Amino acid sequence: MISNEDPERNAAQREIRGLIERAVDELPEIFRVVFVMRDVEEMSIEETAEFLSLRPETVKTRLHRARKLLRQALDAKLAPALTDVFPFAGARCLTFTDEVLTRLGLLPPPSGG
Repeated sequence: MISNEDPERNAAQREIRGLIERAVDELPEIFRVVFVMRDVEEMSIEETAEFLSLRPETVKTRLHRARKLLRQALDAKLAPALTDVFPFAGARCLTFTDEVLTRLGLLPPPSGG
C-alpha cells in the first residue's frame, strides 16, 4: 500500500512498479504464466503444474528462466540510468543490485547464512 506521507517516494514506487510490470508483460508467455502463478499468485509448484498440465520440474525450470529474463531486462533498462547515480562499481555494486532484486522478489533469498 502506498502511503501519502512522501509523494516523491510514492512516485518512485509507482515508476518501479510500472517498470517491473512492463518487464513481466514482455516475458514469453510460457515463462510469464508460470512466473505470475508462482511469484504473483503464490501458487505452489504442484498447483501450478497441475493447472498447466506440466511436470513440476518443468514449472521449476520455467520459473528459473522467467526470473533470469526479468533480471536481464531490468538490468538492461536500469544499468544506464544507474551508471551516473552510483559512482562505485564491482562487488559492492553487484551486492547492492542483488539485494534490491531480492527485496523486489526477483531473486531468491541467498542460501546459507
